[in-house]
Amino acid sequence: MFHEVVDGRGAGPDVDADEPAAADLLAAFETMVSEAAASVDGDRLVDEVGLSETDANAVRDGDVAALSLADAAAVLAAADPDRDADAMVAEVRDHLLMGMATAVLDVDAIAAKIDADLTGQEVQQALEGRTEMTLGQLAEILAVIERRKP
Repeated sequence: MFHEVVDGRGAGPDVDADEPAAADLLAAFETMVSEAAASVDGDRLVDEVGLSETDANAVRDGDVAALSLADAAAVLAAADPDRDADAMVAEVRDHLLMGMATAVLDVDAIAAKIDADLTGQEVQQALEGRTEMTLGQLAEILAVIERRKP
């Protein structure tokens, strides 16, 4: 779902598939998640999704950069019962790992090219799901991978 914004299948601002910018990807993520959050009752965002009240309000206002990929997927799943949050997260991770292989990138190369303060090891842990990845980090990592793909 999140990786589809590069292909033009996601919601939000147009993203240049040849030269995606992290800011454009994040803007598309913000649109997608805030629209989904707006369609879900605020109590559900807290009770079912597990967001804090502060995070639920921030998401509704479009502030999603610090939101974890898992929480963002849970918001999308709450808005659409045909979506499964865990499957969305797994699909994004698979897309990133396959993109790295296609672009011939390793985690250290990605870490060197992103603004997020992550080491190669931390990028690897985020990609593998051993640590949380924020939507801001996802936007940066995805932009690097997509720009390098042949």
